Amino acid sequence: METRKAIQSRRSYRGNFTAAAVPREDMREILKAGVSAPSGCNLQTTEFIGVDDPELAHALGRAYGRAWAETAPAAVVLLTKEYPQTPGGTRHVEDFSAAAQNILLALTDMGYAGVWIEGQIAGEPAAAMAELLHVPPELTVAVYIPFGVPADTEVKEVKKKAFEERAWFNRHP
Repeated sequence: METRKAIQSRRSYRGNFTAAAVPREDMREILKAGVSAPSGCNLQTTEFIGVDDPELAHALGRAYGRAWAETAPAAVVLLTKEYPQTPGGTRHVEDFSAAAQNILLALTDMGYAGVWIEGQIAGEPAAAMAELLHVPPELTVAVYIPFGVPADTEVKEVKKKAFEERAWFNRHP
């Protein structure tokens, strides 16, 4: 799939998944997409856990607390830690955000569906996920992306504002 087509066709999917397993080689390619993301000052602050064990993926869905997420046969979890403020600012949020977007585009390109979950896992869900995944205490579960083959044949498209309402050339109107 062309990059632009993947960008235009990517959708956030919060529905049930089929039981189709995600092959390890697919997971490797998805993780490579995350690792290949840009990183502020090349600090590479994000770490990744690819979950291709369906039982562990279902347990992550239970920790998140949404029935549809429990059906996901796979997930990617992005880890970070807060870095000290520097004159140029911290980079960890930008780093894991760029990595999450790369992962979502790779999923779309490979025919999978998923969704970026961040704020909804803050606190207890992230702590439960960290325990399931043996995440060391200095790292935080920042992003959870449950994914797989969607059970719904049509992934709902959300209405976006018109291009002309959000983008301009040379100056803001």
